[in-house]
Order: sequence, then structure tokens, then C-alpha cells
Amino acid sequence: MSRAVPLAQTRNIGIIAHIDAGKTTTTERILFYTGRIHRMGEVDEGSTITDWMEQERERGITIKAAAITCFWRDHQINIIDTPGHIDFTAEVQRSLRVLDGGVVVFDAVAGVQPQSETVWRQADRFHVPRICFVNKMDRLGADLGRTVETIRTRLNATPLVLQLPLGRESAFRGFVDLITQRAIVYYDDLGQEWGEIEIPDDMREQVAEQREALVEQIAETDETLTEKYLLGEEITPDELRAALRKATLARQLFPVLCGTALHNKGVQALLDAIVDYLPSPLDIPPVAGFHPGTQEEERRETDDHAPLAALAFKIQNDPFVGRLAYVRVYSGQLVAGKAVLNSTRDRKERVMRILRMFANRREDMEELNAGDIGAIVGPKFTFTGDTLCAPDQPIVLESISFPEPVISVVIEPRTQADQDKLNDALQRLADEDPTFRVRTDEETGQTIIWGMGELHLDILVDRMLREFRVQANVGKRQVAYRETITRAARGEGIFAKQTGNRTQHGHVILELEPLEQSKDFVFENGVGDEVIPAQFVPAIEQSVRESMDSGFWAGYPMVGVKVRLVGGSFSPDESTEVGYRIAASMAFRQAVEQAGPILLEPVMKAEVVIPEEFTGDVIGDLNARRAEITGIIPRGDLQAINCLVPLAEMFGYVTAIRSFTQGRGTFTMEFSHYAELPQEITERMLGTTYGQQ
Repeated sequence: MSRAVPLAQTRNIGIIAHIDAGKTTTTERILFYTGRIHRMGEVDEGSTITDWMEQERERGITIKAAAITCFWRDHQINIIDTPGHIDFTAEVQRSLRVLDGGVVVFDAVAGVQPQSETVWRQADRFHVPRICFVNKMDRLGADLGRTVETIRTRLNATPLVLQLPLGRESAFRGFVDLITQRAIVYYDDLGQEWGEIEIPDDMREQVAEQREALVEQIAETDETLTEKYLLGEEITPDELRAALRKATLARQLFPVLCGTALHNKGVQALLDAIVDYLPSPLDIPPVAGFHPGTQEEERRETDDHAPLAALAFKIQNDPFVGRLAYVRVYSGQLVAGKAVLNSTRDRKERVMRILRMFANRREDMEELNAGDIGAIVGPKFTFTGDTLCAPDQPIVLESISFPEPVISVVIEPRTQADQDKLNDALQRLADEDPTFRVRTDEETGQTIIWGMGELHLDILVDRMLREFRVQANVGKRQVAYRETITRAARGEGIFAKQTGNRTQHGHVILELEPLEQSKDFVFENGVGDEVIPAQFVPAIEQSVRESMDSGFWAGYPMVGVKVRLVGGSFSPDESTEVGYRIAASMAFRQAVEQAGPILLEPVMKAEVVIPEEFTGDVIGDLNARRAEITGIIPRGDLQAINCLVPLAEMFGYVTAIRSFTQGRGTFTMEFSHYAELPQEITERMLGTTYGQQ
């Protein structure tokens, strides 16, 4: 099976940036200039190719990473346009996991923004070489120099300026290429007519200085060029490009280009830079994994003839072809009609159809080769992060880890008919989105959905309504409180009631004492058969369990209680199971009333990661939320604040932390333990004087 494009001429890249930096507009221009589309869509008009979901077009944001293939200078470029909003960070994360290179788009006015830092750190973690595109050079306040300085200081990177802008702000008309020392200007609105002019006289000195700095920076990364530079020999543009490519692949330098995607200037030069400086699959080290049987490390070279190794990085439900699994093939070939092994789950998977995706449009393919990105139709057992490989040479690649969801709401179908549709919708959405979780509260029977933020949940609920046509009510998440006791107590229950010709009778004496919270409930029988026959003891225990489930004060389940049956009486003619059940319930309530009942609240172990300058404000806010700070750990220019904090105080915190830190803070939390709810909060919740026993 021959390749249409040699592997060395393939580029797998992602367009990543802060929200509103212009990723989707830049992608749209790339598609236009590569001949993939014949009319450029606009985000503001909702007419872009990659933002194809209704919610994306209405809100003017990217929600799902869209995969597109285009061609430039005989090179195949597979592009993924990723979201910028932090709620959809999983889309960026899983894209970076399978991409070879990235284009980071910066706003020329704002410079490095909070989400720029987040995606840059994610790209660092996956060792992704990047080039920078400073967009919106025609806006008021645009400043290439200031933006480059923020890249240097806030991202701890080494940017290398390849272009200087011709004209400032609205007068921006092109750029000077520092490698070739050519001035390029654009003559038409579509950016298709451009030409060379002499470098303006007032820029000659600046261009000479900047080019000298560029040559010096590139020469420092290459011994041969260092020698030529020190000897004063001329270094050709081709030599500069070759050395800069090596330095970019090694992440020593990050080339910086400028332009305005909205007004169609500088995008062709960006395409040239993608081809010249970003890696092909051959430039990436062999992918590493382990053998599922022996657990020994295995590696796969980027070679069509090597055993198959591919990673499923995204699941999507397509309205026309059904369930899709997006895959990156690292080695070998994925061929339509053949069976492969899902080594993560040890299941065989038949590849029925293979598609090359063009946002929400698609083209059928016979096979995907090493280095390709595509989608397979209808996989039954494959989920995000799974490895597909040759059945006779299995390998498990490193999966993709995602942050835990941090916010939740209750969702209920409006009618019984909507229940099945809701369950189906939730299952499909959970398949697609690894940061979306669903669970049913065993105590209330309510369905609770978890996501990365309020916007994330808004979009998911909106999709349920439109895509899956589910009518549902969305409420507020309720904290799962618990009740317990603080001291030992005794209670007695006597029940006697005439029903028809028979008396129902039961007599039970119970002793209660507190347990460790880790133990919910212990029941002991401390009486012999002559006091209460053994056949009635299970009914007494069951009655106590039911009483604990319904709680004493506020209907919350009780935990941490040891119950001992210490007395009672038995009448052969009158004692019944029903009588003992009711008597046990009465004895339990009487004992709890004397045992100092309290409410418990769930306490979370949280880590809040913020830039150092916001530490004081964030700690003050956490203290106001009743947090107990357990440690502050420096992480480079960041601070990680570890604390224990009540869950009830953390609703809406995802919004608060962004507000406190200009969007640069993140946090994670997980359940730690239950702790006593302060009396004043308990009284406020119950609307009564509480705990005075």
C-alpha cells in the first residue's frame, strides 16, 4: 500500500491558545490558502468550518477539538483546532498527547494570557515543539515586542523573532522576513495578492540589529554555525533554517511570526513555518509502551512495516455514522476490514470503516499509515486512551490522564418517557467526554452530573436538550450530610396494639455508643433466646438499619453508631415480628435523643495552584470558607496551597479562583472525611435550636 505523501512531508499539529486569541480564525485562513475551502468563514457570523456545533456557533467559542487535513508545498498537514476555554481543557490535553507540533496563537494586545500559560505547560509536559503566531497585529495597542517579552518572562521560553511588522496597528500591511531580509506587503483584502518591496529606510537599522541577534541566537545552537559566526563568515538562509529547525525540535528556540488572521495577512508565512520548523512523525522518538503480558517496556518505530500501535484519543457520536473513535497511528497500518486488539481492555475490535475527518465532514480511507490521524467507525469496546495494536504483537501505550471534575448539578427527566432518553444521552456524553461524570445518589435516587465548570455543564445540558431531545430539569447540587452520635445512651421501646383478634407486641432495650466514622454501623445481640428468641433478632437489626438510613434530625443517614440489643421481653402468644420492628424503632429514637446527635459534613482535600502574587488573597478567601491550610509548596513560579475544606463552601469556587487569579489559578479536590458541622450552621440549616441535649 503506497503512501500519497511521504512520512517526512507529514505534519500533525495543533492550534492552541487562550480563548479569543484567534485560533479558529487562523485555522479557517489556513484551510482557505491550502485550497480546502473556497470561502472563509467567520466566528462572529457562525460560519466557520471547525466550529460546526450549534453551541459553538452561537457562543463564538470552540468546544470540541476539530481535526482537519490540508496540503501545503507538497506536505500533508493534519490540524487539530482546540478550545481555549479552561472548562474544555481535556480537549487540549488529549490533542497534545497525539500531536507532534503546535502553533500557539497569541493576542498582540494582551500578550500571554492565563490559558496561554496552561496550554504552554501542557505542551511542555508532552514535549511538543511549538512555533508562536502573534495575531491581531492590526488592533489598537498591538505590540510585537511586548508580547515576545511576556513569552520570555511568563512562559520561561526562548522566543526567536523571525519577522518585524510593517506598519503599526491599523496601518499594519505586512512584515520584514529577518532570515531572507525581504519585506512582504499585502495588496488585497483576501491576502492572496502580495509582493516584495524595499525595506523602508526608517526600519533598516532595526532590521540589521534584529537580524544580527537572530543569527547569533541560531548559531549558538549549532557548533558549525557558531564557528562560522565567530569567523565572520556569511551564514546562508538555508543554513539558518536548517539549524533553527533542529533547535525548534529540541525546544531550545520557539520561532515567532506575526500577522492578522482576520484580515488575511501573514498566514501563508505561518504555513511555510509549519513545514520548515515543526516535526514530521519521523522526527519524534519511537513511542514507548509495555507488553501487557510481561509488563516489559516496548518501543515502536514510526514505520509502516512495524507492528501496529495506535492510540484512541477521542470518542465522538456522529449523527450520520454513529460512534467514532479518533486514533493516532504511531506504527504499522490500520486497515479497514481487519481485526485489531484493544490491548487496554484485552478485547478484539474489527475495523469496519476508516475516515479522514474534515471537521464534521468525512472522507473514506482504505487504511491509516504510521503518523496518520483519522477515525474508525463503530468501535464497540474502545474508549479514550485505549491502545489498538497488532493481535500477535501487543503493546499498551501510555494512556491519557484527565483532571477530576469539580462541579456538579442534579438533573431529572420531566416525564417518565424522558428517563430512558436521559440515560442514553448521559451514557453517550460520558463516552465522549472523560471529564464528564454521571452517578446516581443512592439516598435520593437523583442523577448527578459532574463537569469541569459551569460553562461545561451548561453546554452538556444544552446538548441533551438539542441533540438527544431530552426534556429535563436541572437543579442545584445538595451536599450529602450525615448524622451521628457523640456519647453512649440507652433507649427502651414497648409496642402493644390490638389488631383484629390478635395483639401485636414487642419490647426492646437498645444501647448505643459512638464508633469511628470509618465504620458506618455495628449491631450486636447481647440477649439470649429466653429474653428474645433468635428468629426475631434480624427484624430488630433491620428496623435499626432503616431508622439509621432515615436519620434523626434532618433525614440524613446516620453513620458511626454501634447498637447493642441488651434487653426486652417475649410473650409466646402476643410477640410478633412487626411488634419487635416497631419497638426497635422507638427504642433507637429514644436512645439517639439522649446520645448527643450532631450533623456531619463532607470535608475535601483540596490543592489550589496559583501564581505567587495571588497567595495572600487566595488564603484569605480559603479561611473565609472555613478551610484548614495544611501546607504551601512552591512549584517554580507557582504556589500549591494544600488544605482541608468543607464541600459546601466550595460550590462556585471554580469561578471564584479564576476571579482572584485573573483566570490563572486551578484547583483539584477529593473526598477526605466527614467532620462535625459547626452548631451555628446546623441551627441555620434546621431552623431550630439544636444540640442542646
